[in-house]
Amino acid sequence: MAPPANKVQKVMVQPINLIFRCLQSRSRILIWLYENVTYRIEGYIIGFDEYMNVVVDEAEEVNMKSLNRHKLGRILLKASFLSYKSINPF
Repeated sequence: MAPPANKVQKVMVQPINLIFRCLQSRSRILIWLYENVTYRIEGYIIGFDEYMNVVVDEAEEVNMKSLNRHKLGRILLKASFLSYKSINPF
């Protein structure tokens, strides 16, 4: 009988831990807004709370149709308005 193959276990990352990692590494993130596919927010997370409301610094509103950008500065985004967060590779 063959020996059992080494299994690699994947550990699920909690969303709050991912947000904390983005805060620590000062990664630029892209945030999709709930029920608003035309606009996205880009910036750096500088704070959050247990409800996953986030404070975003150097925030820019990006119109995905025209690719126009509007600088917003420092903003607070309530968690219920957020649909998706991704880390940009730049």
